[in-house]
Amino acid sequence: MTSTAARPATAFVLAGGGSFGAIQVGMLRSLVSRGIAADMVVGSSVGALNGAYYAGNPTLDGVQRLETIWRGLRRRDVFPLSWRTMLGFLYRRDFLIASDALHQLVDRNLSYANLEDAKIPVHVVTTDILSGETVVLSRGSAAQAIIASVAIPAAFAPVQFNGLYLADGAISSNTPVKVAISCGARRLIVLPTGYACALEKPPVGAVASALHALTLLIVRQLFSELQGLDDSVDFFVLPPLCPLAGSPYDFSMTSELIERAAKSTDAWIADGGLDRPGALAHLGTHKHSGSQGECDSVLPH
Repeated sequence: MTSTAARPATAFVLAGGGSFGAIQVGMLRSLVSRGIAADMVVGSSVGALNGAYYAGNPTLDGVQRLETIWRGLRRRDVFPLSWRTMLGFLYRRDFLIASDALHQLVDRNLSYANLEDAKIPVHVVTTDILSGETVVLSRGSAAQAIIASVAIPAAFAPVQFNGLYLADGAISSNTPVKVAISCGARRLIVLPTGYACALEKPPVGAVASALHALTLLIVRQLFSELQGLDDSVDFFVLPPLCPLAGSPYDFSMTSELIERAAKSTDAWIADGGLDRPGALAHLGTHKHSGSQGECDSVLPH
């Protein structure tokens, strides 16, 4: 790992957001292509998946390989719903989707087995489903940690790990800013996934609706955590895509999201975004009017 004696330790902090995790891939491409690197990665939910992959190969080639994986993803690769799974849920009454497909996806593509073997430190955020406390995993099975961090309650079963039942990091710390600081970071580059601000009606389906609600929670939680940071910590929040429609349950827009996010981040960096720590204006929750895509209002936090 590069010495950080002459500068504060930098963390990439990656939020959750289902299929909107593709946005982070475009952001990473833009950052890494400009030589902007992290000394550590902290991720929650889909951000844990992206962060763990980046930590295994924190180069432009690594990000491009991650991009290839995302472009090939389909919903069934992550959420393999069928009549059989629905009947299984009715029989078990504990979780809707088996994590086998997601486990295979991680095993097939991650270049290391244990978190401590990544090229740079990676910290995966999960939640103790019994106490609600945040549990940070930095050692042990990378696949198990990632599966735990993305285990949306009721959709996926919690993961048993060291005597704990762990589930989605989004429950306790979706954008784990404070976790990054506790791990020694003093410069944070936050990669949010944003939320669908241009929907005309709610998403269809239980999982889609739950994920949409979760992304709204992420935005407010992130804003609150960043507002409360000590002045000694510099943070930079990459602008989420806006306007954004679709659903974090829909993987059909992956390529478009990657390209839009890369261009948006390119423009933000060119405009001096990394010279202005603490900017939060673009995180305001809002809606768009009709098909014109114009911001209708900004809601108070």
